[in-house]
Amino acid sequence: MPSSQPLRLAVFDCDGTLVDSQHSIVASIAAASAVIGVPAPAADRVRRIVGLSLPEGIERLFPDADADGHAEMTRRYREAFAGMRQDDSVEEPLFPGIVETLDRLAGAGYLLGVATGKSMRGLTATLARHGLGDRFVTLQTADHGPGKPHPAMLERAMAACGAAPSETVMIGDTSFDVEMALGAGAYAVGVGWGYHPADELTAAGAHRMAEDCEALAEAVLSLLGAGPRAA
Repeated sequence: MPSSQPLRLAVFDCDGTLVDSQHSIVASIAAASAVIGVPAPAADRVRRIVGLSLPEGIERLFPDADADGHAEMTRRYREAFAGMRQDDSVEEPLFPGIVETLDRLAGAGYLLGVATGKSMRGLTATLARHGLGDRFVTLQTADHGPGKPHPAMLERAMAACGAAPSETVMIGDTSFDVEMALGAGAYAVGVGWGYHPADELTAAGAHRMAEDCEALAEAVLSLLGAGPRAA
């Protein structure tokens, strides 16, 4: 007999939420800038664009470049990051408590997903690196559609899982994640350990803020509750 309990879907951002990838992203931007011969943006500016699709992030970092310049920088960035993966120098450790949080939400009956500005290739490599590939039932990237803060990725995640917006929470460290959640009609939980200040996420409309993973699990459960998911 089907359960009367609703589906519950928790969708995580990746960079700045699941993993701390800022050092590799900043290094890849710097390497791409050196190849092209332009000054590298400061690290704090690079952190501001993490979460956007790569082409949009490049456009924001290099507003004076033309379309060809943006395309060249995007290509050089991808080459730099791929080289780091090849020689195993990518730094993107899991934030403390992430695995335990995933366990707790899954144990409470939640479906888990990811919506990220990473490419699908980059996302699957990151999840495989940490043995998380089988934790998520839906993986959404901007490879084939709009990136954050457009709601498309989250809408695709909900459609893939059969979850309504009222049954869905987006978890992320940037205002882009909050805006995407609100645009899709879902709940938004901001995390305080990522790349945008907590007050920006609150101002963007986050329903809850969490300063650590224990608080994150509590925030999600307080919004959607716990229990068996629908059969």
